[in-house]
Amino acid sequence: MKRVLRRYRSLPIRSRLALLVASAVAFAVAAVSVTCWFLVQGKLYDQVDERLSSIGGRGGILNAAQVAALVDTCPQTADDSDGRPSFLYLQVVTADGKTCVMPGSEGVVKVTATDKKAAKSPSLRERTFHNSVDTNGNDVRVVTTAVPVGGGPGAVPYPDVTVMASISLKDTQRTLNDLALILLLVSGIGVVGAGAAGLAVARAGLRPVDKLTEAVEHVARTEDLSIRIPVEEDSEDEVARLSRSFNSMTSSLASSRELQQQLIADAGHELRTPLTSLRTNIELLTRSEETGRPIPPADRKALLASVKAQMTELASLIGDLQELSRSEGQRGERVQVVSLEDTVEAALNRARLRGPELTITASLEPWYTRAEPAALERAVVNILDNAVKFSPEGGTIDVQLTDGVLTVRDHGPGIPADELPHVFDRFWRSPSARALPGSGLGLSIVARTIEEAGGEVSLSPADGGGTVATVRLPGAPTPPPDSA
Repeated sequence: MKRVLRRYRSLPIRSRLALLVASAVAFAVAAVSVTCWFLVQGKLYDQVDERLSSIGGRGGILNAAQVAALVDTCPQTADDSDGRPSFLYLQVVTADGKTCVMPGSEGVVKVTATDKKAAKSPSLRERTFHNSVDTNGNDVRVVTTAVPVGGGPGAVPYPDVTVMASISLKDTQRTLNDLALILLLVSGIGVVGAGAAGLAVARAGLRPVDKLTEAVEHVARTEDLSIRIPVEEDSEDEVARLSRSFNSMTSSLASSRELQQQLIADAGHELRTPLTSLRTNIELLTRSEETGRPIPPADRKALLASVKAQMTELASLIGDLQELSRSEGQRGERVQVVSLEDTVEAALNRARLRGPELTITASLEPWYTRAEPAALERAVVNILDNAVKFSPEGGTIDVQLTDGVLTVRDHGPGIPADELPHVFDRFWRSPSARALPGSGLGLSIVARTIEEAGGEVSLSPADGGGTVATVRLPGAPTPPPDSA
């Protein structure tokens, strides 16, 4: 059985579907055929029984006198006077089991225990029908009828002989055999036709799956993500949904690959500038040591300061790239309820250290949200760093947190309207800010972090000059005091 199941599971889906359809049809056809055969058999036997009832029942061709005369002579063999087949068997069974055959009978029918019991038991006065065989082995249908030929105490009649009237079942069996052959042929044709139809339907139904398989194999072989499977717009079956999902997946993968290639190209471009400058400065220091020509102390100090700044810029760029490369699963594992007020306060402390000459005012109200604490603080720090970077010396930065809306307003030169759509793009930097330190990834990290927390961020010009950064974050239940 296990071997059969393994072989079945190893078959293609279309073959399994065809086999299942053929099996279901075979079962249904077999059930209908067997039921039909038994119904026809019952009807034919009923007809034979009705004929027997009219021949061998009480008031039929044998009366008590005829039965008594037959018992007196009691022939033991059939004697067909005209020599033509009559298909009618008539005989009497006495109480002691003796069989007396009626002249003209077709033959002698074997006596069963039921027939003998009917002659011995006075209570068996009803006719009984059953099948038997004659001495030549031919099947016959028998009706037994108890006939009273004597008298008992009080002159109450009692059955002391049984009249057996029988009819050959050759015609009935021939009809049933013909019916069985017809049903067998029809069933076979039906099963074969059902299997062929099931295979055709399976092929037609699985044709989109074949196309999908070819598309997947093509992508695996060529890594061509531009392939699409045509889908009817009004189709909503499982195959159409699978095809749409495949098309969406390949589109997402293609977009992800393009973003990855763009990220690699942009990262290479951004890394090239500090690495080139760093290499140049190190070569100058090395050449000075090799030639014995010392660099003036002021120039040497400036070179070392430039090397340090470039190393810091590289470290910052690598950190930003690592932040961008983390998957959603890695970020989602550390999501928890965070106090936005405390996060902004920690970011303000760092911003004040980076812009000691600036005045930073803050008005913060309590607010809790679900986010990754370190990523959220980094996003707020990046927003404040931008405000510090573009604020004039001695300027003011206004920070406000109300009902989950954080606004950071600086009084710098602002952002031109044509540059606002690009501020959250990776590695994008305003032409006027390319001389300032930075990798162009800060606002991109801000946008992604806020979106992952379910919020939104935007930059807009401020009244009177400068820029307003607005962050909206959904609220979360306040955590218990012991979990803070």
